[in-house]
Amino acid sequence: MSTEALTRRAAVQKRVAIVQSNYIPWKGYFDLIALADEFILLDDVQYTRRDWRNRNRIKTPEGLVWLSIPVMTRGRYEARIRDIEIADREWAARHLRMIRLHYAHAACAGEMMDFVAGLYERAREISHLSEINRLFLSAICTFLGIRTLIRRSDEFEIAGGRNQRLVSLCNQTGASIYLSGPSARSYVDESAFRRSGVEVEYADYSGYPEYRQQFPPFEHGVSIIDLLMSEGTDAPRFMKHVRSDRSGDDAR
Repeated sequence: MSTEALTRRAAVQKRVAIVQSNYIPWKGYFDLIALADEFILLDDVQYTRRDWRNRNRIKTPEGLVWLSIPVMTRGRYEARIRDIEIADREWAARHLRMIRLHYAHAACAGEMMDFVAGLYERAREISHLSEINRLFLSAICTFLGIRTLIRRSDEFEIAGGRNQRLVSLCNQTGASIYLSGPSARSYVDESAFRRSGVEVEYADYSGYPEYRQQFPPFEHGVSIIDLLMSEGTDAPRFMKHVRSDRSGDDAR
């Protein structure tokens, strides 16, 4: 990359985050979206079983409980996330019943239940996991005031290994900064990014404040549904990086 191109990119300071889609993910996932100027769903990579792609956890009186979307994976061990289909269309009704049961007495259930129910009503008509995940992500981002552009990796031309794919996506979007979750430190080759004029930053998920969560002890690593039902429109106050606009103002 030329010196002129590097200088131009550095002046823009565009942050891009690239992550596989997750089902109703935890608040940190949404903070990562909020910190980025562009967020890419990396759903043209291999689907991983028993992962966050099709399931997440909620709080109940008996402890943490998984909500899992049944998917067709038998004999499709190399299938991409975007190609994974739903195995049972009744999953949405079951998940909504669980949420109604365990969050009926949450502080903001009255203001949030119709919003969540509407998402499940729309999701039940969708045949592919990736599109279900994107539906929830986009709607919840709008509710939280997150304006980050969300795109899909299959909109781009990418090839190569894990790091090269990420570098290529950064280059094609004009990113000067690749924003990653902290767990990626173990495999991200930062030197490969620097050679392409891209710096690597890691989100910090420490120090989250507690909110009016039911059923102690407090647990941060649960679905965003828990925060929405507990705090409603005040949910951004309990997130670290949600911004009210693209100028960088904190939503707190």
